[in-house]
Amino acid sequence: MSRFDHHFKMNEQDAIDYIREKLPEFFGDAALSSKEIGDGNINYIFRVKDESTGKSVIIKHADIYTRSGGNATSTDRNRIEAEILGIERKLSPEHVPEIYLYDPVMCCVVMQDVGDHENMRYAMIAHETFPTLAEDIADFMAQTLIRTTDLILSRAEKKEYTKQFINPDMCDITERLVYTDPYTDAHGKNIIFEPNRAFLEKELYEDMALRLEVAKLKDAFQTKAQSLIHGDLHSGSIFVKQGSTMVLDPEFAFYGPAGYDVGNVIAHLVFAYANAEVTMDDSSARESFQAWVCDTMEKTIDLFRKAALDIIHKDCTDVMYQTPGFAEYYVDDILKDTAGAAGTELIRRVIGSAKVKDITGIEDPDKRVRAERICVLCAKDCIMHREAGFMKGSCYTDAVKKAAGQV
Repeated sequence: MSRFDHHFKMNEQDAIDYIREKLPEFFGDAALSSKEIGDGNINYIFRVKDESTGKSVIIKHADIYTRSGGNATSTDRNRIEAEILGIERKLSPEHVPEIYLYDPVMCCVVMQDVGDHENMRYAMIAHETFPTLAEDIADFMAQTLIRTTDLILSRAEKKEYTKQFINPDMCDITERLVYTDPYTDAHGKNIIFEPNRAFLEKELYEDMALRLEVAKLKDAFQTKAQSLIHGDLHSGSIFVKQGSTMVLDPEFAFYGPAGYDVGNVIAHLVFAYANAEVTMDDSSARESFQAWVCDTMEKTIDLFRKAALDIIHKDCTDVMYQTPGFAEYYVDDILKDTAGAAGTELIRRVIGSAKVKDITGIEDPDKRVRAERICVLCAKDCIMHREAGFMKGSCYTDAVKKAAGQV
């Protein structure tokens, strides 16, 4: 009888045994090592490796409780992730790892190891630059977001996908942590950096105009079944090396507003800018890194818009959607949602319970205060002016520089 015919939380030795049983041909009789390498809030990640050859595989394992908070949650997120990665790999094969196995009993996804890449978050904290990042991530988003809309898919296929990827538990997390708690602390989960308490309470809790706009964004997130979105496309889910970008971890995926993914990418570039602003003492190095960040933000938006329009003009078959001007209207509407999503992601990572090391890793309290304020002021600009502005990438450069100049 198999050890893996019922679900349990695996350890490092279990991961080796699992691979030997489930993928016996992958390593053969080689001696294997295993290490748990996950640093996220939800799942467990094991790298199983043949030390003699360097050949390796990744197991992403879902327990019935979240890793960080111990909260019960559906393991169906694991099924969703495996199926989404399969779809995304077909649409953008150069930016998505290969899936070797999905196991619904043990809730495991076994996939290609992209260990030759760096986690984008840590690379940017180290102030590394990647000249092709904008081109890569813009293309990934255009292919996976636009090609899963009603403009490209058949009606039957779109509706089947919508049903297949209903993801209530993970959506509930987003609806609470992104669109509710940062403005109300309704669940008492916010974590405020004490030296910034008065500023954050004034700018977020007490700003009713901001709350109204975020309520509109929350409504769109819950009701706008536009694209098969990744749902958590932050710098920790993107792996980079020179000339290559890979996207992982779509367990939050569902049919939602396309701009949510694009905005998340932009927000984490803003975090990188703010981190550099306060931690890099060498002004020349700081200016060089920030110039790359700004160039990447601008190109990400502008290249995404161009690629999205190209796909619609080339592959949309619906006669009404082919009406001149509609494609431009459609993509510009995505960019409005993008600005809103960038703003809400920036805010929730500053005041909410799920932080980013770009900010929390800043040891000097005064410098962290300044970085947080840059992010919040930039965020509010994005949210409050999303309808009239932010149609091109330079708007984000202007917003973050303006925010940095205000604090």
